[in-house]
Amino acid sequence: MSTPAPRGIVLVLASWRPDAPAGIERATAALAAGLAEAGHRAVIATAAPQPAAPAVAGVAVEDLDLGVVFPCDDDTLRAAVTARQDETIGRLCEIAERHQADTIVFTDALWGLGRIAAALPVRYRCVLAAHVLPHRVDMRPALQRADAVIVPSAYVRDEAAAAGWPSASWKVVPNALLQNPDPQPAAVRRARAGNPVRVLARLGPEKGVLPLLEAAADHAPVQGLEVVLAAAGFEETPGAQRTLLERCRRAADAAPRVNLTTTGLPWQEVPGWLAGASVVIVPSLKETFGLVALEAMSVGTPVVAHQVGNLPALLDHGPDPTLPPLLADPRHGPEALLHLVQGVLADPVTYGRTSEAMYHLSQDYRPIRVAQLLVKAVS
Repeated sequence: MSTPAPRGIVLVLASWRPDAPAGIERATAALAAGLAEAGHRAVIATAAPQPAAPAVAGVAVEDLDLGVVFPCDDDTLRAAVTARQDETIGRLCEIAERHQADTIVFTDALWGLGRIAAALPVRYRCVLAAHVLPHRVDMRPALQRADAVIVPSAYVRDEAAAAGWPSASWKVVPNALLQNPDPQPAAVRRARAGNPVRVLARLGPEKGVLPLLEAAADHAPVQGLEVVLAAAGFEETPGAQRTLLERCRRAADAAPRVNLTTTGLPWQEVPGWLAGASVVIVPSLKETFGLVALEAMSVGTPVVAHQVGNLPALLDHGPDPTLPPLLADPRHGPEALLHLVQGVLADPVTYGRTSEAMYHLSQDYRPIRVAQLLVKAVS
């Protein structure tokens, strides 16, 4: 089998920065890393401030000037992108030419600047990546120019079809693991059962952390609950993350055996932190992929979650009735998640088998494999 010729691919995300506590930023970094590993020229174009040192090995990072300050809300960004459309398109073409790129992936219709893609010269292949369904005002112009549309899960494609978008030809390119840790011995994994239960999330009401913290006031796990929250570069309305954070702090202060950290984690520390949990709870009320769940799975940590979005597909360990249930009906509230934790930890042998199942499921999401799926989908 011949090796595909190297491609130049620019990934556009206005808010991208290293260590951002958001799945789309980590997924973009992982995809770029996979492209570089596969021998392609990968570039990330972003309007967010960057550190001096390279963020992802083998990946170039180029700046865009959108005239916004992060965190930023949708309306502010939309106005800025519209006002600077010509300059931004010119800058993207300059970046693509310098890196010999023939494909530009707009990672979202708004935050990935897909809404201005119609102005892109036809010599570039234009790809819209819909990590979540964008607002119609952004989706319509983004689809006008898209040569291909990719989504992270079949759930998003089905959601698009239900909303009336022409999604039959859209390709599924899942999120990738930024890091792919080696498997730990079974004895080490089993020993985690006495560790704290952990939650890692960005600030957003759809992540379900506040209801979980409120439920923990009466039902905190005996091992303790450790929660790491941090603000992303985007929010629905100005100050929304700050308001939610204060509510989470009050709920955590009222709950026994709960420790809340609000400084986030560097990406390199995420796998080790998740590996130190007995169970990871993903309390999301809406999840188009579930990257934190996947990252926990990659270190063999069992995950419990609401039965929403792509999480049932991600956590599907096959028809093995001897493994404990991992999914709860969201109508039963966050207390149901805490009950599932007890079931996962009830038996050491079953806990070890669940841990092993988690690890094996995660191996389909290695960066180079996902990069190969992308190249095939956009060719």
